Amino acid sequence: MYTALNTIRQCIIGCVISIGLIGGGAAFAEPAANTEQSTDYSPTKLPIDDVQRFSMAISQIKNYYVKQVDDKDLFEDAIRGMLSGLDPHSTYLDMEELQDLKNHTTGEFGGLGIEVGMEEGYIRVVSPIDDTPAAKAGVKAGDLIVKLDDKPVKGMTLREAVNLMRGKKGTDIVLTIIRKNEKLPLKISVTRDVIKIKSVKSEILEDNYGYVRISHFQDPTNKNLKQAIAKLNKESKGNLKGIIVDLRNNPGGLLDSAIDVSDSFLDSRKLNDNKLIVYTEGRIPGAKFEASATPGDLTNGIPIVVLINEGSASGSEIVAGALQDHKRAVLMGTETFGKGSVQTVLPLDEKRGVKLTTALYYTPLGRSIQATGIKPDVIVEDMDVAQDKDKDALEMVLLKESDFDNALQNGGESTAASKVDNNKDHDNQPLASKDYQLHEALNLLKGLSIVSYQK
Repeated sequence: MYTALNTIRQCIIGCVISIGLIGGGAAFAEPAANTEQSTDYSPTKLPIDDVQRFSMAISQIKNYYVKQVDDKDLFEDAIRGMLSGLDPHSTYLDMEELQDLKNHTTGEFGGLGIEVGMEEGYIRVVSPIDDTPAAKAGVKAGDLIVKLDDKPVKGMTLREAVNLMRGKKGTDIVLTIIRKNEKLPLKISVTRDVIKIKSVKSEILEDNYGYVRISHFQDPTNKNLKQAIAKLNKESKGNLKGIIVDLRNNPGGLLDSAIDVSDSFLDSRKLNDNKLIVYTEGRIPGAKFEASATPGDLTNGIPIVVLINEGSASGSEIVAGALQDHKRAVLMGTETFGKGSVQTVLPLDEKRGVKLTTALYYTPLGRSIQATGIKPDVIVEDMDVAQDKDKDALEMVLLKESDFDNALQNGGESTAASKVDNNKDHDNQPLASKDYQLHEALNLLKGLSIVSYQK
């Protein structure tokens, strides 16, 4: 489907440094021997003055630091610091961190179930993962974690914070969170568990309109998508009128998987000369590749509405951008995260490696998503629609961003524990009161279906 150097497998990393054991979103890419890299910066061409200054810094630390420091620790810390100064997604990987990447893409790992990154010395939640302890406890995309139990996060490395968040299954950790437009910090208790990700869910909403939720892009995601579409077709007795593809709070994952999912909805025979799904540009030949659509559309051309929000990142933006550029789907929701860079895992030796940003990716029409995101065709902010018991009618109330619930993360159930407890009849409420964005997407899909039928 796409061309790239066989010696380097490119992957999209979902907005975080390698933290798979708490839900890091980092997809593992294991390159072969690094035989075709640029030699512009070979050891013989290193600037002598800078090397001498680096050597002197190590000497001063070894001679005068208050404690003795192991040479191995000094060099590993130096490599970590060098990479962290490049961008938020480039990092040094020790043996444990490499294993974390592997665990994440298999769909099972231990911890809280959140995608995170560092921001101004604190931990920023990119997205809670569906059906995980963090999502069920009410952690939301955009939350800023400032304390772990009684320990301030400020001054920690991301790795140190991750280690504190790990623990035995069944143990609790209290996250102190600053949330936009909340006056006071929130304290949320999360019970650690083994995280098992089911990346695709589906259901018939009503009147043969289907709903597909993709929470991550992993190895089996496209296979699971095909099974989900087949299930919807069976349940609708072959009369599926349209589908909603929910990519909200999907932080990314494997590039291969995101490309395959995009291709499942695109038929190259119905596209113009431009049949691209995504392409990347970078400095080295191995960082440049392109992926194109192939013949066939899994949904046979029925209308599609794609839901996106600020927690949709990386692979989600590839899918959304491709379907938008080729006018295969209408995008609804809010602007995406804006993570449009490609990371490659490169070996240093048998046990260590570096995850390095090697390219930027572009949509079929040449749009770079880095730091800008994908803008929806129809902007629909999340809303809370409360039922007025006295008037027996729905009253729509626009809330602040920090109050929004990602209601469909748990198959249509609210992710905020407090609201689940206080609303036992949640499943019997109208769709608009459970998930306003989904309600509006369904209305739009019905309209698209009518127009498509008339054509």
